[in-house]
Order: sequence, then structure tokens, then C-alpha cells
Amino acid sequence: MVNQLLGASTETEIKEIAHLFSDFVDGCLSLPAWERIIRKINKTIEKRRREGSSEGGNGVLGRLLKEENLPDNEVADFIINLLFAGSETTAKTMFFAVYFLTQCPVAMQQLQDEQDSLRGDCNGVGMLAWQDYIAMSFTMCVIDEALRLGGIAIWLMREAKEEVVYQVHLDENLYKEATTFNPWRWMDPENQHTVLNMFLTNKEKRNWRSSPFYCPFEGGARFCPGAELSRLQIALSLHYFVTTYTWSQLKEDRMSFFPSARLVNGFQIRLTKRHVTDNTLPSQN
Repeated sequence: MVNQLLGASTETEIKEIAHLFSDFVDGCLSLPAWERIIRKINKTIEKRRREGSSEGGNGVLGRLLKEENLPDNEVADFIINLLFAGSETTAKTMFFAVYFLTQCPVAMQQLQDEQDSLRGDCNGVGMLAWQDYIAMSFTMCVIDEALRLGGIAIWLMREAKEEVVYQVHLDENLYKEATTFNPWRWMDPENQHTVLNMFLTNKEKRNWRSSPFYCPFEGGARFCPGAELSRLQIALSLHYFVTTYTWSQLKEDRMSFFPSARLVNGFQIRLTKRHVTDNTLPSQN
């Protein structure tokens, strides 16, 4: 990703920027870490400008410098936002989904059964079709719950004009047993009718494009442009992961949201290749 965004050509340069970005995220967007990575990106910008348009067109940075009339500080800020969006969002949500499923064997089995049934419907070519994706009803519940419980966007780039409490996804008034992984909550049409949302159906609350009670991709002008793609990527990754492997957790772990959303022990697991034959798949009528 560093290479695609900045056109970094050497492994040393890529590792340096990746390390600076890791410090920046783990420092909970700290100012010193921000300044260090901004300095590095600005040096890269200066290098690309010296090289000229013929060499500077490599990567997103080169295109920005060549085609957009933006100040260097805005270019650097744009690159950092793309780094975060491309490395800290979808991949971590996939990671957390597998962790939550490991802690909930019943959900794991239901997800595996659903995905195995789709695997038997791949027309002999091992590829999923669009109709397979839209048939992943329980998988979507798992994704929604992973996004609710393990969402990595734990801050808002806003200045509060008055004191506010921001805890929508873990609010017990909105979600019964809010800190418990429960993908079935998204299947219940009478899900958590309270004074706050007694006139809001579960379908409306689940609408991640517009619901004020479920907003893993933010909303309005700040709505994530990659929301649909990320859900598709997570669904496909879960499909190929659970139909190809089983796994066992090697070390106890827990979620932490400081300084960033992560599993404190790295979620160590041992993978075992599944041997699924045609006669172990559900029959197709």
C-alpha cells in the first residue's frame, strides 16, 4: 500500500513509512507521531517534485502532484487518510470477526454451515457469484455485529462545542447486553424497543447508511465511500477462510480500544486445513 500511494521504490523506505504510520496509529493519533510522518511524506513530496513529472507519476502521490493543484500539507493529509482507510479498517474488522466467532462456537457453526452450503453451489468452478453473496444472511449478521462491537473508528475528528457522550454501539439502552457478541440480535424484528427507539424497526436501525443508532461507516458528507466494498471483502474473506480452515486459539486474549482497537495478545491461533468432500456438503435439491 505504501508503494501504491507514495510510489516508494525501496524496501527501506517502505518499512520506514510503515513504522512511522504504526507509531502514529498506536499513539492514538498523537501530535508528535503525526509530525514525524508528515515530515517523511513532505520529504517524499520534495523528492517527487525534483524528479519531475516523468518520474513523479508513480503511485497516488505522483498523480496528485501531477494533476491536482493542492498544497503539500493537504496532499500529505490525504495520503495519511488513505493509509488509515486501507490498512486499519477492513483488515482489522476481518480479524475481529474471526476472534468473536472463536469465542462463540454456536455462531461459528452456523456461519460455517451457511458458507459450506454456498460452496456446494459454486457450479464446480470454486468461485462465488453475486447471488451467493446476497444469500449470506447470517454472515451479514456476523459482519454487522463485528462492526458494532469491534469497530475501529474510536474517535471523531470534530470539535465539541459542549460536553457530549459518544457511545452509541455499546449503549445498553439501545443494545441489550451491548458488550456481548450476538449476531442473532440483527435477526430479531423486535430488537430492543426502548423509549429511545420504540418507533424504529430493527431493519431501520440496522441500516448502516442512515441509522443514527448504527453508524460503523459514519454518515452524511463523511460517509465512508468504501463501505459496500469493505462488507463484500469481509464476506468473501470469511467464506474462503471458514471453508478452507479450522483453527484453535493458542493463548487467551481480549479486546482493547486504547491506544487503538486491537487484541492485546495478537490473537494467536493454529490453522488446520479442512478436508471437505462433496458428500459432506448439504445436498442440493
